[in-house]
Amino acid sequence: MNLPTGFTDTTTDALPLHVVDRLRLSGWRAGQSAANVAWLDAHAFDGAPGSALLLPGDDGASGAVIGVGDPLDPYSYGHAPFALPARAFRLVGEHDAAVVAALQLGWGLGAYRFSRYRQPPRAPATLQVEDDAEVRDALAACVRVRDLVNTPTEHMGPDQLEQVACEIAERHGAKIEVISGDDLLARNFPAIHAVGRASHRAPRLISLQWGDDAHPHVALVGKGVCFDTGGLDLKGADGMRNMKKDMGGSAHAIALAEWVMARKLPLRITLLVAAVENAVGPNAFRPGEVIDTRAGISVEIDNTDAEGRLVLCDALAYAGEQSPEFILDFATLTGAARIALGPDLPALYSNDEALAADWLAAGQQQRDPVWRMPLWRPYWRYLTSNIADIANGGPSKMAGSVTAALYLERFVPAAQKWAHLDVYSWNDADRPGRPCGGEAQGLRAAFAMLQARAGG
Repeated sequence: MNLPTGFTDTTTDALPLHVVDRLRLSGWRAGQSAANVAWLDAHAFDGAPGSALLLPGDDGASGAVIGVGDPLDPYSYGHAPFALPARAFRLVGEHDAAVVAALQLGWGLGAYRFSRYRQPPRAPATLQVEDDAEVRDALAACVRVRDLVNTPTEHMGPDQLEQVACEIAERHGAKIEVISGDDLLARNFPAIHAVGRASHRAPRLISLQWGDDAHPHVALVGKGVCFDTGGLDLKGADGMRNMKKDMGGSAHAIALAEWVMARKLPLRITLLVAAVENAVGPNAFRPGEVIDTRAGISVEIDNTDAEGRLVLCDALAYAGEQSPEFILDFATLTGAARIALGPDLPALYSNDEALAADWLAAGQQQRDPVWRMPLWRPYWRYLTSNIADIANGGPSKMAGSVTAALYLERFVPAAQKWAHLDVYSWNDADRPGRPCGGEAQGLRAAFAMLQARAGG
């Protein structure tokens, strides 16, 4: 069995692993030997979330105990792989299947380290498991996002994103079409072309189709700005430092599509990734220009650093032409969403109450929260242009995340159900289960929502 990092399928020399929380600590202690109780007291082990302790034995350790918070939150277990020594452990005791699944997913997330360019300083502890395809696919989707976002742009530009999508399509029997370079103009994707035309790597729209025509149709759209200099409205050094992650929305959309295909959900999916670099060059698009869009809406460029909404507007218009049951788009769209909600809570916008409620409920159930924000339409005034139908920004700093979502909504057909997730896609610092770097946010919630809507 080819298991992910942090797992083993052998019980040889695997030490017992006890999982407790503060509510269950006293009951668990009552079943321990006097020597173990004395050891726990000597180390002041109280079952606090994030704690871990080896238990003594005649020839060294006889097992280990970890303290957790919410037992259904995978991140409750994320500390264990590196809090424990690099050897095998096996879960002991009575646990609900949902708790075991959360443990396994959290263990895998905690064991993850991006290793393309260097090996981690130590191996994680391994957990003995029986292969669980659902947990494996969930972990694979989260790791897919992390790996794509962590890879620098030189090795994860528009062409590499295309290659990833092609490999996934081949593996799952999906159809794929790529429209790139000046063909974007010929095929009426002018906004995608405008943003990406200054790069030495051609902009493109990646389109993947999978599923039975008899099944409900869902469109997944991702912002794939593989690097964002800000364009001629150049970012400062601090703002540009991590802009390899500006394709985090596409990473989420790709991973979600791959997950749906792996689980063979009874859905028909269209994946659309607008993949570009927002570069500086002689033909970079300029502030004050008016560009065309697929929807026929003219856009005045207030700021070239508000480029994500430009590539998304063409992709959203194209998705709407196909009349799916609903559209989900993912984008690292605004710093304003981070100011409002911080790095951990993606901002959810939707024009459909049931769709928004389902995503929110799935987020609570999966411990993968999203937070709904308002499509407050009076703020349209912040996107006024004197010479075009709309501007891509404006002088006001007010409600930046809301106005970005309102801009996107303008390109969604009036009767089309749609939801937009503004994700950070990043961990600024190491935390248990969340190593510094790329991160999947709202992804497990999105899959659970799709699974429920597809009939479980």
